[in-house]
Amino acid sequence: MSRIRILVLTSSTGGGHDARAQAFAEWCFQLYRHEVDVRIEQMLEESSGFYRGGVNFYNWIQRRSPWLHKAFYTVVEGLSLINRRTVTFGRLYYERVLRAYRPHLVFSVHDCLNRGYFQLARKLLGPRNVRCATYCGEFSGGWGYSWNWVEPTVDLYFSRTATASDFAVKLGLPAGKARVRGYLMAPHTYLEVFTPEERRRYRVKKLNLKGDRFTVFLATGANGANNHFELLPALVPHADRVQAIVVCGRNHQAYNELVHWRAQHPEFTCFIDSFSDVMHLLMQASDTIVTRGGTTTCAKALHFKCPIIFNAFAGIMPQERLTVKFFRNGGAAEMVQNAAQFRALIDRWMADFSLYQRLHANFLRLRYEEDPTVLIDELVGLAQDAAGVKLTRLPFPPPNGNSRSP
Repeated sequence: MSRIRILVLTSSTGGGHDARAQAFAEWCFQLYRHEVDVRIEQMLEESSGFYRGGVNFYNWIQRRSPWLHKAFYTVVEGLSLINRRTVTFGRLYYERVLRAYRPHLVFSVHDCLNRGYFQLARKLLGPRNVRCATYCGEFSGGWGYSWNWVEPTVDLYFSRTATASDFAVKLGLPAGKARVRGYLMAPHTYLEVFTPEERRRYRVKKLNLKGDRFTVFLATGANGANNHFELLPALVPHADRVQAIVVCGRNHQAYNELVHWRAQHPEFTCFIDSFSDVMHLLMQASDTIVTRGGTTTCAKALHFKCPIIFNAFAGIMPQERLTVKFFRNGGAAEMVQNAAQFRALIDRWMADFSLYQRLHANFLRLRYEEDPTVLIDELVGLAQDAAGVKLTRLPFPPPNGNSRSP
């Protein structure tokens, strides 16, 4: 039987929150095996029809009309008042989970699952029996950084950057509870790292690409929203120097149409996939990635040294603005609002490659190396404190665990 229990609160508004929840669970098993039991709950969707509708509407906006999220975001901010001291919508479901599971740690990776949720957990379980923590994935502060992230009674609050951490303190987080702890990616991504030669070989043998061509990664979220058919024509005129990696998420129609497009353009080299679980490898095989401002994708791109071209087609959602601002303020990313701007950017880079090299150098200045186990140990440490036990941790990387590629 597991010695400590950790309840992770998440929701599928986009894919980043769930990705961090799953990465945390994988880390706990990697380092503590069966001594730590992690239960992940899609708390918004599962607890309330009202919230479920909100999540579905959010994802529709993300796919179809990002500009609408400005109004939606303002409405969601009202939850900071509704849940100021306890949970309102979905309370009965959350109470059932707490009573049945009795977690030693409630760990939130979503902005709408902090305020009220921590207070209710302490009320039902007793303040000595449970600890509470938040991991916020935002890159910077300002409009778009939700008040809902910050619950001042939290035991520890983890931010991705010092800039975002400072803003959380500005919103009322006690400074002594703030920590800056990087990427929160799955363990295997820290083991599967290419050397330059492995990168070239992966392009050739796994992706059927050229080993030395400038490689543009056209990415998308899990829901498959994309502008691939508007972006690809800008690359074709440079087919002798440029190639592409294209993923479609769970958009099967886009995948089928892209396969047909590739057959009609034999002069252009590209790799096409649907939903990919090796994004970290595809980023390492790329020279730049075109993506929206999703925090998880951009954090991986930063870690794997793949400069970003932000896709601002149809506008930028408020949370995405925080990511765009972080990179653009450092002169470390480009942004395109339409196909003409993308074409002009690629044309400039191909005419004067030093422009890309300057961007790449600025991008690397924003990186920092981290020990990914520190965050996990601090979180598990909170749970151990509540449970009154001391666990034995396994080493990382594990013996013979330094393989670079699958």
